[in-house]
Amino acid sequence: MDQIKVGKFIAERRKQNNLTQMQLAEKLGVSDRAVSKWENGKSLPDSSIMIELCEILKISVTELLKGEKLSMENSEKNNEQILLDMTKELENKNKAIWSAMWAIMIVSITALFAGLFIVATWMEEGVWQIVAIIALCVVFLIPCFYALKLEVSVGAYKCKKCGHEIVPTYRQALNAMHMGTTRYLKCPKCNKRTWCKKVIKKD
Repeated sequence: MDQIKVGKFIAERRKQNNLTQMQLAEKLGVSDRAVSKWENGKSLPDSSIMIELCEILKISVTELLKGEKLSMENSEKNNEQILLDMTKELENKNKAIWSAMWAIMIVSITALFAGLFIVATWMEEGVWQIVAIIALCVVFLIPCFYALKLEVSVGAYKCKKCGHEIVPTYRQALNAMHMGTTRYLKCPKCNKRTWCKKVIKKD
């Protein structure tokens, strides 16, 4: 699949429907930065919003994945195979990202506790011990922020009230209260704040 071609096609159809990136983003409940990444070929729309995106742009899913308008004959012929390939590609990608996120968290937590144990056991009590503990905690936060970025890039968060699947920005996810991968987010569809559960569909 040619992401550059798909991105240019999204931009072309958006303009033909007289929509700005911000307007399209608001309709889909995503950030305008996400739309910009699609159009620049840096990423693809999440499968959870792909159908809604196609409805807004007045194209079929097959045309979106091919990055061009198709005749009815070609569309029907290629539709099933393209969807199967896309589903498999997205599933493999998201599983890898999800596994990487948990691996980073487990290794980071293990390293943090090991470091704290060493500091508490081998260093004398005092200022330098406190400095070492603070340094370990700061270093631990770096992979945590990266793991959050991976989490946000996978799937969506499902609104408990209306079932809408939310794809928040990194900042929105970072500022949201959370329990594990469940986050307290505001749904752009029903405008309610609820504990939204992570839903993995493609990543």
